[in-house]
Amino acid sequence: MALTDLLPGKLGFGTAPLGNMFRDIPEAEGLATVEAAWADGIRYYETAPFYGAGLAELRLGEALAGRPRDDYVISTKVGRLILDELEDVSAREQGEKAGVFAHGRANKVVNDYGYDATLRSIDDSLRRLRTDRVEIVFVHDLARDFWGDGWIARFEEARTGAFRALDRLRDEGLIKGWGLGVNLCEPIETILDLKEPRPDVFLLAGRYTLLDHARALQRVMPAAAERGIGIVVGGPYSSGALVGGPNFEYAPASPKILDRVAQIKVIADRHGVSMKAAGLHFALANPAVVAVIPGASRPDRLAEDRAAVEATVPAGFWQELREAGLVDPAAPLPS
Repeated sequence: MALTDLLPGKLGFGTAPLGNMFRDIPEAEGLATVEAAWADGIRYYETAPFYGAGLAELRLGEALAGRPRDDYVISTKVGRLILDELEDVSAREQGEKAGVFAHGRANKVVNDYGYDATLRSIDDSLRRLRTDRVEIVFVHDLARDFWGDGWIARFEEARTGAFRALDRLRDEGLIKGWGLGVNLCEPIETILDLKEPRPDVFLLAGRYTLLDHARALQRVMPAAAERGIGIVVGGPYSSGALVGGPNFEYAPASPKILDRVAQIKVIADRHGVSMKAAGLHFALANPAVVAVIPGASRPDRLAEDRAAVEATVPAGFWQELREAGLVDPAAPLPS
């Protein structure tokens, strides 16, 4: 059985918002959102220590406590250790995600892609998640500065550390598989060029959406499909910009992006298509994509996502997008 056969359905739940992404989310609201996801039938939950310095994992663990463990799948990430030591959240070095989790916990976050740190990170996640296992582990944000010296050192640290640790855990049956969880195409391209290690699945956030998909379409999707490696699409709404939010790529959307969204919306409105449906159907049309994981921090958002997945999107909508140059001519579109 392929690893991706474990994923229960095409729609998963991305828990980054549960880490107080962009706003201070009341505890009850966060837990109610997970309950709404469960009630909707979602059984794949994607999380990470980085999301609110452990807050998302803690909330997910509390919300799922008591649920039959064999009934759902969890993926988490390694690359950051969450310490008991506290620090000034506003002073954290978070690269392009600076300020995104300003309302998260004040626990110190340490970057470490080494072998021992990977094992410790997983153990820490299991405690926060209140579970004895996770099915999938992603190496998180490996390419925050892909073109700088930091990327080279980080990749080498992961190659001799995290990759080997995860290969061992997978081969021993302690996890079902592992891969990279990144928001750039380049690290996936790099690892696919290597004979070792042996990743099983990738999480690609923000790079296969209606607003940004050219490089992934040309380089990542064909190479992953050739090796039988599925792609989980994270951030299908491009940090919210696609569905009317103010942010794109963790920062205020540029006028160019807002104009592109407006052009898509005019066509979507003409065909009676919601922007969520447009985004989710576009991502799922690529045969390399095994799941999409929109995030949510309010319970009613889950019903919107389900309705979007199940909506009928007319062929004329996609044809207009192509004619307007708003999707790559080579992009697979829903039939």
